[in-house]
Amino acid sequence: MLRVQNFTVSSDGYGSGEGQSLERPFGTADPGELMAWAFSTASFAGPSTGEDTRGVDDLFTRSYAHGIGAEIMGANKFSPHRGPWTDLSWQGWWGDEPPFRTPVFVWTHHLRPSFTLGETTFHFVSGTPAEVLAQATEAAGGLDVRLGGGAASVRAFLDAGLVDTLHVAVAPVVIGGGSRLWTSPDELDDRYHHEQVASPAGRAVHHLYWRR
Repeated sequence: MLRVQNFTVSSDGYGSGEGQSLERPFGTADPGELMAWAFSTASFAGPSTGEDTRGVDDLFTRSYAHGIGAEIMGANKFSPHRGPWTDLSWQGWWGDEPPFRTPVFVWTHHLRPSFTLGETTFHFVSGTPAEVLAQATEAAGGLDVRLGGGAASVRAFLDAGLVDTLHVAVAPVVIGGGSRLWTSPDELDDRYHHEQVASPAGRAVHHLYWRR
């Protein structure tokens, strides 16, 4: 399956703000506010708030890598760089041990050689969503493929009818502009079953979708 997991948007539907840069991967959006529901959990693998909460937020965080054999991400989740590559020394925001630990297919118009950091290999690919998914599916070796974002990439694969399940967390923040997934969570109800559950701490409302 192609799965969207733990993808977080603001209450007005944006996954990131305007003005993305090397120093601000989320642009004008504050990732600490947007991702507070995950950062506070006991199972979050990255920087934590130290709260180490359990419950439904932790359940989603804990299941992030379960059954995943490859990831697809858009170019701007990998890098703020625009246009052809001029400096191949830039290798993403995740340091020497990226959290993916699978093949990652970076969907982009501007190709560059693959490289490996820790247990993660980044491949730079172009083509239609279906063509990119075919490559990722082969690399996944019988496991699922995760569509990691950003919002424009998720929307493109949705519009191509390729996404099987989605988990989108809606955070109680307003961004006002940037990369937008939707204007309303109900937009997908004609194609997907849809349920939602609120974070006990009020940090997010989790929207779950699966094909009709």
